[in-house]
Amino acid sequence: MKFLFKAKGPDGTLKKGTIDAANNDAAVELLQKNGLTPIEVKSEEEGAGLSAKIEEMTTRVNIKDLLVFFREFSTLTSAKVPISTALETIYEQTNSEALRPVIKQVSADIEDGLPISEAFEKHPKVFSDLAINMIRSGELSGNLEGAINYVAKTTEQNYILTSKVRGALMYPAFVITVAGAIGFIVVSFILPRLTGVIRDLGIDVPWYTNIMIKLGDFMNTYWWAVLVVFFVCIGAFVYYLHTEDGKREWDEVKLKLPIVGELFRYVYLTRFTENLSVLVAGGIPIVRSLQIIAEVVNNATYKKIILKSAEDVKVGGEIHTEFFKHPEIPPMVARMIKVGEETGRLSDILEDLAKFYRGEVDQMTRNMSSLIEPVLIVILGAGVGVLVVSVLLPIYNIAGQL
Repeated sequence: MKFLFKAKGPDGTLKKGTIDAANNDAAVELLQKNGLTPIEVKSEEEGAGLSAKIEEMTTRVNIKDLLVFFREFSTLTSAKVPISTALETIYEQTNSEALRPVIKQVSADIEDGLPISEAFEKHPKVFSDLAINMIRSGELSGNLEGAINYVAKTTEQNYILTSKVRGALMYPAFVITVAGAIGFIVVSFILPRLTGVIRDLGIDVPWYTNIMIKLGDFMNTYWWAVLVVFFVCIGAFVYYLHTEDGKREWDEVKLKLPIVGELFRYVYLTRFTENLSVLVAGGIPIVRSLQIIAEVVNNATYKKIILKSAEDVKVGGEIHTEFFKHPEIPPMVARMIKVGEETGRLSDILEDLAKFYRGEVDQMTRNMSSLIEPVLIVILGAGVGVLVVSVLLPIYNIAGQL
C-alpha cells in the first residue's frame, strides 16, 4: 500500500513524498529507519483529493534532475564505487527536494538486500519501465555498470530531444501570446476610442466598419467576461487533455498539424527506434521491449500500433507486419525493421534509423523559426490590415473632407 508522508529530515528540512508499506505503522517505522521524523502519514486513498494531486504535481521529479542523477550514478559506478556509497554521495549533493527522499529510500532498500531494479520499481512515477528493465537485464547478465551507463545515455538523449522540440516551439508560442495580449488591449480599450470619433460624426460607414464599432463597444463593456470565458475554456481544454479520450484525440491532432505535425512524427519515431534499440541490445525480450516502448513514445496513436505489433509477435508474427498497415509509420522504417529481423541485426538497424531521424529532428528544429515566421507575419499583418481598412482609413477620409 502507498502512503503519502510529510517528515523532517536530520537537517530540519521538510520532506514530502510517497512510501510503500504494509500499514501506517510500518510506514512510520520505515521513515524513522531512513532518518526522517514523520509529521503526517496517510494512505494514498485518503489523500487522493485535489490538494494531494496539486502536491504531487509540485513535487514531481523532472527529467533534468533524473538526467543528473543517472549521469552521476553512471560515473560513480564506472569508477567502481559501491552502489550504496554512490547513492549516498548523490543524495548529499542533489538539489532536488523531490528526488532526495527517493534516493534515500532506494539506498535503504539496497542495504536491506533488494536488487537495484526492485528498489527502483517501488518508485514507478520516478523511474521508467525502460530504466528498470535495463538495470534488471544488467543484473542478470552481470553487466550492471554497462546497463546503468545505457540508462544514463538514453535519459540524456530523451532529454535533449524534448528540449529541442520545446525550444523550437517556444518562439512562435511567445509571439502568438504577446500578439494576442496586445490585440486584446487594442480591441478592448483603444478601438472604442477610435470608433467613437466616427460615431460622433454621425456619417454612413461601410458594413465592416460598423462591425468593428460594435466589436469595440462590446469588448469595452464586457472585456472582463471575455477574459473569464477565455480562462475557463483554457482550463476545460487542459482538463480534457488529461482524460484518456482527450489525450488520444489530441495525439491524433498533433500528427496532422501543419509544419509541426511532421516534427512530432519524427520525434516519436526517434524515441521508438532509439529506445527499442537500447532494449534489444540489452537482451530484453522483444515483446516486453515493445510494451515498454509503447509507454515511452508518449503518443496514443503510436502506442496503439506498437502494442498491436507486440500482440503479433506473441503469436509468432513479426514487428514489421503491423507497421506496413499504418501511414504513421514510414515505409522505410517498416522495411528496415524487416531487414533487421531477417538478418538478426535488429538493434543495429534501429540505431541507424534513430540516427537518421535524430538528424531530421535537428534539421527541422533549426529551420522551425524560418518556417513559422512567415506564417506569423501574414497573420499579424492581416490583423493590422483589418484595423487600418475598417477604422483608420474611414477616419482619414473624413478628415480629408473637412
